[in-house]
Amino acid sequence: MLGFGAHQSYYIYNGAVDMRKGYDGLSGLVRNELGADPMNGEVYIFFNRSRRTVKLLVWDRDGFVVYNKRLEQGCFEQLSDIIKGKTLGISYQHLIMLLSGISLIGMHQRPRYEIRKTG
Repeated sequence: MLGFGAHQSYYIYNGAVDMRKGYDGLSGLVRNELGADPMNGEVYIFFNRSRRTVKLLVWDRDGFVVYNKRLEQGCFEQLSDIIKGKTLGISYQHLIMLLSGISLIGMHQRPRYEIRKTG
């Protein structure tokens, strides 16, 4: 996989992460802190304390992929005030806005049709 899409689930980790962590360290956080299986295909998003660096961890069929972005100026929005618990699930569209510097706090999503999964 070379990119992400709306078919995946995205989870922001509520806490500062040491960005020296790699595949094993980040997948350990998912497993031990979140109680989730890091090999489930969902995307886990981690920020450092200064909110200038973000890492995204995802399992890609046969191995982990870590995407890393460091801002040269500014920082990513702090969402810890709205995160209840250890993670916040967000949509693909909101992830793109967050990474592009658009504020998600106070944003309102207009209603859209959504197919509900059954069973």
